[in-house]
Amino acid sequence: MPTLAIISRTFFSLVAAASFAVVAVQPAQAQGANTTFFLTSIGIGNGGNLGGLAGADNYCQTLAQATGAGAKTWRAYLSTQAADGAPAVNARDRIGKGPWQNAKGAVIAKDVAELHGANGLTKQTALSEKGDVINGRGDTPNRHDVLTGSQPDGSAFAAGEDRTCKNWTSSTQGSAMVGHSDRIGLRDDDASKSWNSSHPSRGPDGGCSQADLKSTGGDGLLYCFAAN
Repeated sequence: MPTLAIISRTFFSLVAAASFAVVAVQPAQAQGANTTFFLTSIGIGNGGNLGGLAGADNYCQTLAQATGAGAKTWRAYLSTQAADGAPAVNARDRIGKGPWQNAKGAVIAKDVAELHGANGLTKQTALSEKGDVINGRGDTPNRHDVLTGSQPDGSAFAAGEDRTCKNWTSSTQGSAMVGHSDRIGLRDDDASKSWNSSHPSRGPDGGCSQADLKSTGGDGLLYCFAAN
């Protein structure tokens, strides 16, 4: 029969182990709660059809919720073009005032002006909601093309030539402007280094399918910002 002393030692060892586990988990929870920016780890999977702005926002909210940051209001960094009597929407006007920090606590921009100027976005700081680095140019597969539908200043394109996969409802015909999350492209120019406005999507399916997005180095990923 085990003695009282042995039982007591075993009990307190179990309590200590449980307490250590709780302490070990707390930093990750706090990290998630403080996150106000992330690049989605995966895309919705339906090419440029995101279910419109509402569908994209809901996707950001869902991923944030899973990491403990769901108490905030999350918005996808996307613009839409004027169509069918509805005005254009600028991505820069949807994401709040900042500052924004990634899952590791690094501030990527203190406000909207800095975000569209000398921001801190790089491959190492444009982290996923889980705090992971997303594959960029030189990695297999390259996933650095991020859907934005935006000009460099975060504003929408004029009506006419599609730059938003028909305002995020098409997974076949159309085109979406993408940015490079690692800020590296085929050339040493501003477009290749742009996080939000590098080149339009294209491909044999019409430009907006999931396969088309992957063909140029993307995966239908989105930037998500806490707007409050």
